[in-house]
Amino acid sequence: MLKQWSEELTITPTFIAENETSKALTKGSVVGFHALLGFGAIWRLEHLWVSPERMGEGVGRALFRHATARARACGASRLTIESDPHAEAFYRHMGAQRVGLAASEIDGRRRELPLLEFDLMRPSSPCL
Repeated sequence: MLKQWSEELTITPTFIAENETSKALTKGSVVGFHALLGFGAIWRLEHLWVSPERMGEGVGRALFRHATARARACGASRLTIESDPHAEAFYRHMGAQRVGLAASEIDGRRRELPLLEFDLMRPSSPCL
């Protein structure tokens, strides 16, 4: 099943060169990364991935904070996120709001992903 999505999930050197990307390192090893696509005032969190063995250690939280800070520094006022259904709770915990569903089709099967937005103009919560 992963093979069918391999093209959508493959991050190429060209993608990294053309987009705002950042990685998280632990003892010199990459443990996660995020990628942003900039579109004026509205940017999109295109990827945020954490190595499964590092989940629950704050890597995702640090990457999300970094992504929102970068988007804000580049003039964005809002960040959109097409979330994997299993990651929606994380993004909502970080302060994103669900605004709808994004529909796609893979191998003739409909797939709906939560569509979220994060307001970059609101003051950050001290607990995030």
